[in-house]
Amino acid sequence: MPDAPVPQHCPTPRELDDLELLTTGALAPVTRFGQPGSPVTLHLPPELAEASLVELVDPEGLPLARVVPATGAVESLTHPQYGAFRRLYLTPAEVRERYAGRTFVALDDALYDGQLETLREAGPLVLLALVGHGTPALSAPALIRATLAGAAELPDAAVVAVPASFHGHEFLRQVVDNYAAGDPVISAGPADRHSGRIAEITGADQPGAAHTGLVLFFTGLSGSGKSTLARALMDLVLEQTDRTVTSLDGDVVRRHLSAGLTFSKADRETNIRRIGWVAAEISRHHGIAVCSPIAPFAETRRQVREMVEDAGGAFFLVHVATPLEECERRDRKGLYAKARRGEIPEFTGISSPYEAPDDAAVRVDTTGRTIEDALGDVTLALRDAGFLDL
Repeated sequence: MPDAPVPQHCPTPRELDDLELLTTGALAPVTRFGQPGSPVTLHLPPELAEASLVELVDPEGLPLARVVPATGAVESLTHPQYGAFRRLYLTPAEVRERYAGRTFVALDDALYDGQLETLREAGPLVLLALVGHGTPALSAPALIRATLAGAAELPDAAVVAVPASFHGHEFLRQVVDNYAAGDPVISAGPADRHSGRIAEITGADQPGAAHTGLVLFFTGLSGSGKSTLARALMDLVLEQTDRTVTSLDGDVVRRHLSAGLTFSKADRETNIRRIGWVAAEISRHHGIAVCSPIAPFAETRRQVREMVEDAGGAFFLVHVATPLEECERRDRKGLYAKARRGEIPEFTGISSPYEAPDDAAVRVDTTGRTIEDALGDVTLALRDAGFLDL
């Protein structure tokens, strides 16, 4: 009989970075997930945690490695094939072969003018762009572009991209030391200012709060007024700014992006994650996404926030905290009445819980208020945060 197929799992972006470091020797002496004293861990879904072997794949489904969940031991299958500047992602062994004897400089930000002046006298260099999840000040492609621009101003400098996610400064030092392999590692020096091509790159990648990608995420019970507030805010942004705005309203998304999903807890959470993924991609390109699902569970809202922040956007959570009694009194669609009669299972607020957020940027109760008045709470909070001056 043929062997049973090995179950597959796509790790998080941070775990994929860690996997690459593990399989290239950049974390030596750490060689597996969950090794004592190492922050490198792998979180598998419960149904895979007891498997004897799991195949780890990239977001496109390419098998990268196999892991033994019980021990965290990893067997590499291939290296990642895609991604901007993939040609610059060298292993420590490749770096030693090409650049032994050089001086190494680890960078988590674009080089500043004063740093360039200092490094001109440092001899042949290897600039290690630390582009792993949570490490660089810029997006990974922007940091590499800026590092290449800096290298072009230095007499003899090579650029290597290192997917070192941030697990603390000691972790980063361990990775850098494994790349340097005994060659000198120096600091780039204090920051001052960017200019020229580097300034163009950093400015485009970090346009400031008033132009950054933004996800305005309204959450609240059915009938709370969240969709009405979201629509009013979207209209106001279109009237008063030149920003591009995309509406991801719950009902509209249900008809298109999430057609076929039920209202079970699992499918409702899938619906929110789909909204979050699309919103994150909009924010990645400096657009504004306005979302207004019920989103009753804190964990799923946290996942959406993480998607957005991973994409370089800002997540602005609005809790439309209209009480259940008022939402039920409005009940224009008769949904609460049906839920009370047991005709709608797992209805938020009646037979399924709503977990009120404790991390909202603003809390709005629409009871007895006009839309314009309630919207003022949101626009004031947005103005105070520096996102939109409405």
